[in-house]
Amino acid sequence: MIEMHHLYKQFGSDIMALSDINLTIDRGEFIFIVGASGAGKSTLLKLLLRELQPSRGVLKIFGRDVTRFKNRDVPYLRRNIGMVFQDFRLLSDRNVFDNIAFALRVIGASKREIRKRVPLALEMVKLKDKAFKKPDELSGGEQQRVGVARALVNRPAVVIADEPTGNLDPDTSMDIMNLLSEINIRGTTVIVATHAKELVDHFQKRVVVLENGFLISDRERGVYFNAR
Repeated sequence: MIEMHHLYKQFGSDIMALSDINLTIDRGEFIFIVGASGAGKSTLLKLLLRELQPSRGVLKIFGRDVTRFKNRDVPYLRRNIGMVFQDFRLLSDRNVFDNIAFALRVIGASKREIRKRVPLALEMVKLKDKAFKKPDELSGGEQQRVGVARALVNRPAVVIADEPTGNLDPDTSMDIMNLLSEINIRGTTVIVATHAKELVDHFQKRVVVLENGFLISDRERGVYFNAR
């Protein structure tokens, strides 16, 4: 599903954010990407979303080399990737239903499709009774569940979560990770960039470690503290 071959990303003349990354992610996998701040995690995610382009190398997603994408191809890519952010990024002036529906409206979904899909997404994250609440009426965990529902509503093949538990307490963080695990069990590929050692150790999924832009370890059923 995702292939990286000798992938590099350089900023300016002297900042190498990623160096010679070789990584394959298969359909249906759950993968943690870990590493200290500045290791290259966010840069890698931005390449997957085509917010950045590699300096050199090959990046294939769904069998297509995104380094060769034209601008008109990018929306197709992003429709098939759901994104969950650390800071939720909900629209404060819209209720939960409309925050999730927004992801469908930007791809031109019909009103009928929106009325059908949004309740299903809300049911999946156990927030059906919060559909008409505003974000500021929700707890942090509930806001992140809305973020997950928004990522899922387009039925993407891949969900990417960038520090999805960074603003949450430990119990709520576990709830969110359990939710992402359930999504993965249903067949969606899940990629989580995180510093949350306890969660990585608990779930024991595939762990990829970045350090100073290099991929230094890639282990099945890995843990955070001895992933190297």
